[in-house]
Amino acid sequence: MCLFSYQFDRSGEKTRDGLTQSLRKDKRAVAPAVATTIMTAAVVVMILVAMTYANTFLDSRMAENEFSTNKQFMLTTGLQLDDIAWTIGRTQTVRYSSQYGNMKFQSIAVNYTFEIYPHGGSAWEPLFSNFTGMILFNIPVSTYSVGNNYFERVLPSSNGSFLQKGSSAPVSQVFCVEKLPMQEGNYTRIVAIPSMRMLNSTITGPEGTSYYAKFYLPALEPGNHQYKSQSITLTGNDVIKIVRSGVDQVRITVTFPNADLGFDADFFQFDHTTETVTLLPDSVVEFYIGKVIVTIGQV
Repeated sequence: MCLFSYQFDRSGEKTRDGLTQSLRKDKRAVAPAVATTIMTAAVVVMILVAMTYANTFLDSRMAENEFSTNKQFMLTTGLQLDDIAWTIGRTQTVRYSSQYGNMKFQSIAVNYTFEIYPHGGSAWEPLFSNFTGMILFNIPVSTYSVGNNYFERVLPSSNGSFLQKGSSAPVSQVFCVEKLPMQEGNYTRIVAIPSMRMLNSTITGPEGTSYYAKFYLPALEPGNHQYKSQSITLTGNDVIKIVRSGVDQVRITVTFPNADLGFDADFFQFDHTTETVTLLPDSVVEFYIGKVIVTIGQV
């Protein structure tokens, strides 16, 4: 049998072996109200952390979706060039939607220089050169990033030459690039820039057979950018034709006038900066430059 001794303290409360059965008067005990406050504060902090993470994750996914959507927009814009560049006065407006990024036109992006090697000649002869601008969709890397030095070709997906051959070849290139740092700003970019299409044809007549090589290049020029709406308007302004006979070779060289801003060979990543085309002897060469005015945000 167990025996317990009980005592009474000064307050008259019964104790067992000198130990208080109740902790109500223990100064180290935590009151229920204080415990509830601490628990509530901890729950609030956890909720705030979860909300911050959820908002960051949601913003990241929305920026990613916007980037993918505007990749398709830039692809559509690049394809529209083929309809606009060769018809003077034709206008096409393409609309886009953006919350995180912005559309920009770089008026001088690359310069194409053309040379010919005459039939029976002994040296290359300069013919002409022409600038073209480019369209960029820029989204800050703080909002969406795919990694420094990232590069993806969208159009065409497997050929990085600025000279495309065949009737179905595009007259534009669309690619995604992230290159840091750049003087113009740190962005993940989607770029649409004109490329060149080459067609070969043979015409046989009473005087014999003639060989033709035709080169088509849209040249983008700046319009009156008002930024009043999320849209790009393309307008065919002029078509320049240059013809030379008795040509055996054509050499096209691309240079980068704004390389100091970061728009250099590493930014565009063309397969080559010089393309030499060997033609059938004594060919006729025709160059077509389609001037296109680009206006951003015109109502």
